[in-house]
Amino acid sequence: MRRPTDSGDRPSRLSIFLRRQKRLLRPALLLVVLVVAGVVCATALRHFGSDPRFAPLRGRIINMLPLRITEIDVTGCVLTSEAALQQALGARMGDFILGFSVTAARERIDALPFVDHSVVERHLPGTIIIHLFERRPFAVWQNHGHFMLIDRDGNQVRDQGMTGKDAEAFMQLPLVVGPDANIAAAALIDELSAQPEVRSHVVAASRVGQRRWNLTLRNGTTVLLPEGQEVAALKRLAQLQENIKILDRPVIAIDMRLPDRLIVRENPVAPNDSDRDDTPPQADPTRDQAPAAPWLSSPDTGPRRRRA
Repeated sequence: MRRPTDSGDRPSRLSIFLRRQKRLLRPALLLVVLVVAGVVCATALRHFGSDPRFAPLRGRIINMLPLRITEIDVTGCVLTSEAALQQALGARMGDFILGFSVTAARERIDALPFVDHSVVERHLPGTIIIHLFERRPFAVWQNHGHFMLIDRDGNQVRDQGMTGKDAEAFMQLPLVVGPDANIAAAALIDELSAQPEVRSHVVAASRVGQRRWNLTLRNGTTVLLPEGQEVAALKRLAQLQENIKILDRPVIAIDMRLPDRLIVRENPVAPNDSDRDDTPPQADPTRDQAPAAPWLSSPDTGPRRRRA
């Protein structure tokens, strides 16, 4: 057996240390190389993604990726235009579905004027589903000279400044006027809907004292409804329209505030009527003249003239 006789045969402490750490140095060097390579790749990709010269190549690479959008299913879309919804969605057929942000799309769609809220879902491999819950205009509210669309609860519905067919559609909405009219509109419009013959003549409803309604008809006549008795008054008005076409008569007002009678105010006689050649005979001076006297009637007896 060989025995060391000289101290020069011994390995140095440094060589012993390096020999022991050799197994740890290799993984550390490999990690440094990977970090440097990652930084280089990230820089190249950033440059590749922003440089317009590589746009065709980027498009070809994206088109080679699987999971494309093949279907966009929308429900509940009535007032929201297709163009506005498409822009808010931020995606179209053929786009990479994994690059589509559900959260961002939902926030943009919820910001559309007629949308109360929405549900946006992504179903792999290629379907996007959108459920819209719209705030549909129920009426037009005029308050202090300003017009706004309101929903059934009286809340304002933002419009899009629409024109054409959409604007014509909104012109068909009922008009309610006055403070508190937006809150009380739903009940009155429902009651009018139950009497379609009456509603077809009504162009506006004005809230009086925040307690009752006046109806304005197409021919300019004003119908004064009683407080809290709108249902009975509208039924009575519909019956009178069926029997004597009262809503078609050129009168100033139909006062229904008294429960047992109907007061109809006629148009006054024009001043130049007495200057015509065919002036009617003079009335008996012993009788009171009342050219603009109101009409009194009840559903049972029909109209009759009251002396002034």
